[in-house]
Amino acid sequence: MPLFSGHRLWIAQANRAQLNARNMNPPDPAPPSGAPPAKAAQMKPTGARHWVLVFAATLAIIIYMDRVCLAQAKFPIEDDLHLSALQMGWVFSVFLVAYGFFGMPVGWLGDKIGPRRVLLGAVIVWSFFTAATGLAWGFVSLAVMQFLFGAGETGAFPNLAKVFTNWLPARERSRAVGIMWLASRWGGAVTPLLAVWVISLVGWRWTFAVFTIPALLWAAVFWWWFRDNPRDHRSVNAAELELMQNVRTNSIGNAGVPWAGIFRSRAVWLLFVQYFCFGYGWYFYVTWLPTYVMDVRGANFKTSPLLAWVPALLGGHFSPQDIKLLQGALLSGIPLFFGGFACVLSGWLAGWLARRGFAVAHIRRGLAYVGYSGAAVMLLLSARIADPVRAMLVMGLASFSLDLTLPVCWSTAMDVGGKYAGTVSGTMNMAGQIGGAVGPLVVGFILQYLNQNWTLVFGISALIYAIGGFCWVWIDPVTPVDKGGENAQPAPRRA
Repeated sequence: MPLFSGHRLWIAQANRAQLNARNMNPPDPAPPSGAPPAKAAQMKPTGARHWVLVFAATLAIIIYMDRVCLAQAKFPIEDDLHLSALQMGWVFSVFLVAYGFFGMPVGWLGDKIGPRRVLLGAVIVWSFFTAATGLAWGFVSLAVMQFLFGAGETGAFPNLAKVFTNWLPARERSRAVGIMWLASRWGGAVTPLLAVWVISLVGWRWTFAVFTIPALLWAAVFWWWFRDNPRDHRSVNAAELELMQNVRTNSIGNAGVPWAGIFRSRAVWLLFVQYFCFGYGWYFYVTWLPTYVMDVRGANFKTSPLLAWVPALLGGHFSPQDIKLLQGALLSGIPLFFGGFACVLSGWLAGWLARRGFAVAHIRRGLAYVGYSGAAVMLLLSARIADPVRAMLVMGLASFSLDLTLPVCWSTAMDVGGKYAGTVSGTMNMAGQIGGAVGPLVVGFILQYLNQNWTLVFGISALIYAIGGFCWVWIDPVTPVDKGGENAQPAPRRA
């Protein structure tokens, strides 16, 4: 029996028997029946690791609430600050430039000093600049606030990936990633309605301050409860530690990152390219989609039978313009709502197929092929449907298809990164944000200088999706960069 678990059992027996101070010799841990001694693996795990997933999912909701708020507040901001479409494109993009640029160093910092301190600092920084967005007085000030907001928020997901590699058994990570991204998508899906409602009550400036409150509450509770190494947490017992066989390797600081091995890896570079493609198309849903819904689909709101109930429900409390904004916000949330289901389905399906003997590498490539191709086809199809609700449902299927690839990307980054998961996932995230920064600028340019050609907007996105799916032909999604790269034979792994 391991000494640690035997000692815990001895204490439990001593407490039950109420031994006095004269009889403190450790009793024989074997039960009277003569059964073999209990092992830590036969104890019931405490389940403290599940709270890690609660923290990750909650923070993912908060991240996308803060991020999507700007897209919905765009309309009053443009009116008050007199901004053009291209200027708003720059505002959306500078957030993503900062978010991408600082992703790799902040991921590396989490590998070196642990994610606890990095996540606390990130939440405080981005909350401050989220609130400060409400103080903007023009284009430059708004862009600066969004740049600094992006610099703060970039530390979240790479360090949550590090938290998962520290705390979760290997077989639980894909499901955890899927749940985390489900939470992020649904947080983004409800934000348009929530933002319109709060803006109608307090105005767009105070809305940004209101949205910082959940983040600061999360930071306080997280700092109190979380520890970088689960061995240091009083709620984790020996049985739960046995589930985390690689926790000692993943939890220690890793200052000596093998940069040469990372950047020589073909899989790593292609992983970055495909995530650039993901970010380019996906960020449309949290930047320009409300504009598309209002400007292109808004004329059909009154004739759509599926939106007729909104004025009847809200007519006595909101102006006609507010009702139109709420209708647009309702439709804008559909793609993110659908995407949340895909995040969970992807993680579950990968595990289900792996348990039936399919190779993990083939599973991940297959999900990527289906996801990217489905996103391209559905996005093009949505533009050809006249009814706004049906068009947004089809666009929701495009988002659903794309998000099938999301847990695949992050599970692959964790596996390829190994004990350097924060660095690899942070660098991959940087590539995705660069793609996300390019996308809003391209859309803003097309709207301002190419006669608002939305067909061209969707056509470019579909082409980039196809490139992202093609990258997976050559990606090795299971072999760590410090285990030989493409030349190593990958061992059987989880999905």
